[in-house]
Amino acid sequence: MFIGIQTRRQRRLLWATPLLFATLWVAYIVSAMRAPAGRIATALDWGVLTGGLDSVAAWQAAMADGSVLRLVSGLFLHADWIHLLGNLVFLLIFGLPAERTMGGRRFLLLFLLGGAVANLAAVLAIGAPDRVVIGASGAVSAVIGAYLALFPGARLGVVLPLGLFLEFVRVPAFLLIGLWVLLQVLFAYSGPAFGAVAWPAHIAGFLFGVVFALLTKAAIARRLRRSRGY
Repeated sequence: MFIGIQTRRQRRLLWATPLLFATLWVAYIVSAMRAPAGRIATALDWGVLTGGLDSVAAWQAAMADGSVLRLVSGLFLHADWIHLLGNLVFLLIFGLPAERTMGGRRFLLLFLLGGAVANLAAVLAIGAPDRVVIGASGAVSAVIGAYLALFPGARLGVVLPLGLFLEFVRVPAFLLIGLWVLLQVLFAYSGPAFGAVAWPAHIAGFLFGVVFALLTKAAIARRLRRSRGY
């Protein structure tokens, strides 16, 4: 009975993933309601611009004028609903169990910091200046990397349309990660962002998530023991 009560309590404490989900959705709706020129202006004002942050002087200038915050604000902008939907689906699939394990504050830090590192990697890797990098794919990649580091052999429960009914099935995490990669390729060649996937951001985000999980694994284990009354 005690374990059951703790499990329900842990589920009630899930707040970071729903908060991020709602913020990403609302940010897209607000942007989509604007005229095309307004959407472009929003991306230019809040998205990550390439061709900078490659020197100490550039970092000092970005810190002084606040443009360094674009590394985070760019996470909440998306060029089209297809890419947004993919990020939201995989944020829920991997984010909810990851947050349940590591806690809301640590999970929020993983998402924001991992996304910022991913965007920085894109800025440094893309040679052309003043290209705009937007989207939460790098942050979601960090979540996926952290989950895989914590649960390398896990199977995740997903609801699939099988025939006329929706069926709950457990799918290996590696298979879902492969699906994530495939979807990123498909998203690259649909909508207004044709061919524009910042692969360095995905890779950097994934690696950051792995390192983050390994560095915080002991603290996560202590949190789980406390939550279970050990």
